[in-house]
Amino acid sequence: MGTKQRILDEALTLFSEKGYANVFVGEIAQRVGIKAPSLYKHYKSKQAIFDAIVEEMHLRFLEQAKQLHIQGNNPAKDAEIYRSLSEDRLVKLGLELFGYELHDDYTRRFRKMLTIEQFHNRELAEAYMNRYVDDPLRYHGTLLGLMAAQGILQTDDVETMTLQFYAPFYMMMTVCDRDPDREPDAIRMLENHIRQFNKLYGRSV
Repeated sequence: MGTKQRILDEALTLFSEKGYANVFVGEIAQRVGIKAPSLYKHYKSKQAIFDAIVEEMHLRFLEQAKQLHIQGNNPAKDAEIYRSLSEDRLVKLGLELFGYELHDDYTRRFRKMLTIEQFHNRELAEAYMNRYVDDPLRYHGTLLGLMAAQGILQTDDVETMTLQFYAPFYMMMTVCDRDPDREPDAIRMLENHIRQFNKLYGRSV
């Protein structure tokens, strides 16, 4: 791991343990094993470190999506992929994405940081809302809307359908963050949710 990546990794750990506001650049440098002036050669400020962490999160998610044979950031292309998936494959994909969000160490630390800081920092509250509410609803809304327009799903209210699809994933992620022992039940409920969603909206392949 190079110095730039080590800075991000140690910074994210400190942010998730102490909160963004309570961590200083000198402390990050000390954890990395360098002096603060050396850190500034890589990142100009703590904000620049945070921005780089966000970008790293995005790239990691896209790599995971690629491994699952979806785009992850292009709902139009993903709609074409999803329309041909069997229900069993759709369940597998949904649970694999849920497992990634829950267990990927980088993603987990990032979520913990934002969960802590959303009540203290307006900018990080917005980052939390974008990452876990607005962006997923926008992506899934477009994807499901395209599938409805193609007659694969049956609805006259895409917004409500999108909320019904995504909300259980968000809720179960929150539950498992607080009580990891409930993960088996969460997985069972999410599988049932995906299968029921297919029945409710008449998905056919």
